[in-house]
Amino acid sequence: MNKSELVDAVASKTGLTKTQSSDAIDAVVAAIQETLKGGEQVNLVGFGVFLTGDRAARTGRNPRTGEEIQIPAARLPKFKPGKGLRDAVALPKVVAPVKATVEKTVATVEKTVAKAEKTATKAEKSGKKGSK
Repeated sequence: MNKSELVDAVASKTGLTKTQSSDAIDAVVAAIQETLKGGEQVNLVGFGVFLTGDRAARTGRNPRTGEEIQIPAARLPKFKPGKGLRDAVALPKVVAPVKATVEKTVATVEKTVAKAEKTATKAEKSGKKGSK
């Protein structure tokens, strides 16, 4: 989804015009940026937390030349999704039903193999008795 699609979605859900929706989205983004610039975090309960993290200076390597370079320290924005967002995005848990189905199928196959082995053994025995 790009910004214009987001503007359309907000406009349709809120009843605002597209211009008002675009202004509202711009205002939210600007407020988050200003708060992060000030070193604070933005908590949106159920959605997540916008925060900053510091990365220390380090030595890197130029992939073309192999030469060592110094990478300066940096402050980067981060986002930690909240439980509501994680739950909304998470795939449904189907491990238990699939595991039960697989176990049931394996048991059925094992029973079928056991019956086939019994039948084969009986056929061999009856074949040996008849040939004596």
